[in-house]
Amino acid sequence: MTPPIAANQTYDTAAIRASDAAHHWHPFSDTKALAAEGARVIVKAKGSTLWDSEGNEILDGMAGLWCVNIGYGRKELADVAAKQMMELPYYNTFFKTTTQPATKLAETLVRLTPDGLNRVFFAGSGSEANDTVVRFVRRYWQLKGQPDRMTIIGREYGYHGSTLVGASLGGMTAMHRQTNMPLPGFSHIRPPYFLRDGGNMTPDAFGMVAAQALEDRIQELGPENVAAFIAEPIQGAGGVIIPPASYFPEIQRICRKHDILFIADEVICGFGRTGNWFGSDTFDLKPDLMALAKGLSSGYQPIAAVMVGDRVANTLMEEGGEFFHGFTYSGHPVCSAVALENLRIIEDEGLVERVRDDIGPYFQKALASLADHPMVGEVRAVGLIGAIELVKDKNGPVFFEKEGAVGTRCRDHCFANNLVMRAVRDGMVVSPPLIITRAEVDRLVEIARKAINLTQTDFGL
Repeated sequence: MTPPIAANQTYDTAAIRASDAAHHWHPFSDTKALAAEGARVIVKAKGSTLWDSEGNEILDGMAGLWCVNIGYGRKELADVAAKQMMELPYYNTFFKTTTQPATKLAETLVRLTPDGLNRVFFAGSGSEANDTVVRFVRRYWQLKGQPDRMTIIGREYGYHGSTLVGASLGGMTAMHRQTNMPLPGFSHIRPPYFLRDGGNMTPDAFGMVAAQALEDRIQELGPENVAAFIAEPIQGAGGVIIPPASYFPEIQRICRKHDILFIADEVICGFGRTGNWFGSDTFDLKPDLMALAKGLSSGYQPIAAVMVGDRVANTLMEEGGEFFHGFTYSGHPVCSAVALENLRIIEDEGLVERVRDDIGPYFQKALASLADHPMVGEVRAVGLIGAIELVKDKNGPVFFEKEGAVGTRCRDHCFANNLVMRAVRDGMVVSPPLIITRAEVDRLVEIARKAINLTQTDFGL
């Protein structure tokens, strides 16, 4: 592919790296180590491809950060943003006002999401959306005369953002250790991680055992103290942990039994990633609240939303009066206009159906071809999200003693060979744009195999 860079366009990579090292604090990075190494300078993108300042062509196997669903370089979104900026670049929705893009986007999201989610609260990121979810949940129980229902149960390896509340909802222990988290009122149970914990059980039997952990924790805390359970349909940043078919039906039964709210975090799974509009469709979930972000605008503008089910919305509206919560950029008109155009493209180009019927099955089969490698303990995928779990020995399986070292090395080999894949512990996770081609999937798998081979050599396995 010819890079979309003018022939005479050059970049002073050394100067950019030096400035970056001196002033830019990167998220989720060892800033000292990165400053010494120097950041890779990404300058252009088109489709599923990135180019850096040195002219290298890079296949983006992570769709940015799980978000660029329609691919890079869509002029339609730039045109919509420019038009909206000239008409109304910004206005808030605090002062008894609205804007046409925000209102239309809310209407569209109600149409696309599962039945019963008829109200939309806008935010700027998935972290903000999940903070908002906590506000809704706790206010709901306060209004229902049960203020002790404060605790929200999540899962180990769950990821719901990096604010204090978002990280407390999530079950990432490395985040917790750095900032004395989780905050009070948050608890975590085991995930449905079959490769690690399934043993000799069938997947369905293990799914029931993993779901029982929710029942056990509710009883431990006291049902009168539990407000909600939050889950990603597929745990993305936790390593693409895909639940057995038996898991979510039992989880939802337990939630209904104890009358606790069920929250679906669709920040990664939403907008076609799993071969349906939402992971909730794929796993037949009936959430009371749903957090959305990332694919909502394909990352072209920062925007998020909370879908609020009728049970919660009606209580807050009828009994709650003013809801003292919101953000300067809630329902930002430019972000909303871009999100609307992004959703139009997904619908008009049939990208959800493409993932379900065409490129998704092709991707899953191609990725599964890596299962014959002696270091690959499992390949798992749904739609266009997958993981390649690296192990010391397939028999068992036996995991590596120093968790993360092998995965990080494999990730570095991917980067060096111009493929962006992410390492989670010792699993390589992948989530490409929904417009990725079959040839690009083949290239992704070819580079992934090469990176695994190089890693195998590095560790003498």
